[in-house]
Amino acid sequence: MSKQYETGHAKNVANLEMLIEQITTFTSYNPSIDNLKIPAVTTLYNTALASINSVTDKKIANKNAIHTRQDLYIKLKGTSTRIINQLDILNLNEGVFEQAKSLNRLIQGKSKSNKNEQQKAEGGQENSKSTSRQSFTQLAENFSRLLQLIETITTYNPNIDDLKLANLTTYQTELVNVTQTVNQTDAELDTEIIERNNILYDDTTGVYEIGQNIKKYVKSVYGATSPEYANVSRIKFTDQ
Repeated sequence: MSKQYETGHAKNVANLEMLIEQITTFTSYNPSIDNLKIPAVTTLYNTALASINSVTDKKIANKNAIHTRQDLYIKLKGTSTRIINQLDILNLNEGVFEQAKSLNRLIQGKSKSNKNEQQKAEGGQENSKSTSRQSFTQLAENFSRLLQLIETITTYNPNIDDLKLANLTTYQTELVNVTQTVNQTDAELDTEIIERNNILYDDTTGVYEIGQNIKKYVKSVYGATSPEYANVSRIKFTDQ
């Protein structure tokens, strides 16, 4: 959603406040329709403003989660390569080492010409999916499988702290958790955007519709050439 579009939502809410300020001064403003009365319009403004602010808060939380995930995943490929280098000096069974290298290639996003790369990494199971599995969830899954393989290698015992299995397992858990946080904040943001759009653009009760109807009412009471109507007609609302 573009910055300009987001600004348009806030502009509609700000313009509703301006409209309220205008009609509050009109002595003949006395609509029979409840949702055009000043108290109802004021409540709508407060609700819309709160929703705009809530969307902003949810968006910030989502961006923070995305940045945290980016910072956490940025070292994954390097860590995976360092694990392979550790395994390379252990004189492992060729099949085990090849499986580890296959998982590393998937984490690196490298595709071997052999179309069975994913199948090899999964211990021979058939899999028709692309060998380039680069979504965050898939990266974490492949890293988890690499750690599961390491658990079976009794000679894997590096002296480097961040390559020890316990610390790698903690790191893998963090990878999963941070992606879940991004997914959660994504969902919360989407829900809040839907709510905001309903408040602003509902065909009957939305800010846009109420703003247009208020102007129509002022026009009907004061006339199309009146200064009252001129004042409110200049206050613009944009539809979704």
